[in-house]
Amino acid sequence: MLGPVGAGKSSYFNTINSIFQDRITQQSMVGSNAFSLTKVYRQYQVRSQTTGNPLNFRLCDTCGIEVDKRPDLADLNYLLEGNVPDRYTFNTEAIHPDMQGFIAEPTREDKVHCVVYVFAASSIKTIDENTWDKLNQLQLRMNDRAIPRLIILTKIDELSETLVGDVSAVYKSKDVHNAVQCVSEKLRVPPGNIFPIKNYESEIMLNDSTSCLALQALDRMLGYANDYLTNQHDLMQ
Repeated sequence: MLGPVGAGKSSYFNTINSIFQDRITQQSMVGSNAFSLTKVYRQYQVRSQTTGNPLNFRLCDTCGIEVDKRPDLADLNYLLEGNVPDRYTFNTEAIHPDMQGFIAEPTREDKVHCVVYVFAASSIKTIDENTWDKLNQLQLRMNDRAIPRLIILTKIDELSETLVGDVSAVYKSKDVHNAVQCVSEKLRVPPGNIFPIKNYESEIMLNDSTSCLALQALDRMLGYANDYLTNQHDLMQ
């Protein structure tokens, strides 16, 4: 998962984890719009509530993308290739093959199978062109590797009062529609690959409409990841 500071990347993992645990969880610490708590690259596993065993997917959380700051495109390239170990701490030093823990020969399991851009729907218009350019440059590298991508728009309840407390009417909201169209144009991604959601942040209980939107996005990303693996398998035949 990649996106600006405060977009809701860590909160999305917490939301998915909460759904599978059937309770509100906060395994990943979250910050605010101005300050990111995520300084460490994490490969989170969601566990079965009944068995405690990890499910067959991971959600990888990164620090916020900012212009002229790490991670830069070279760092992100190493992330895509699976060279960066779990719990790597982002700092001012570039990721390089001689650093401790660098995975020189990543396996298929180490590599990224789907990239998810995460944006706060309420902050789309404040994102500067340099950030869009950086994300578009990263997409070129993803295209070279045939890595699929989709987009999650969080905080949809901040776009419209009609969605506060109940996001079931999200696809009827003109404000949400406009946010989807804006991101679609900026990143040249089909609107069908953009998922408006609301993370669990201040809630004390789960609700079906919030959970459904988050699971729709997860279902699509897992499907795309499976498509990627199928293509890679075919190339090896």
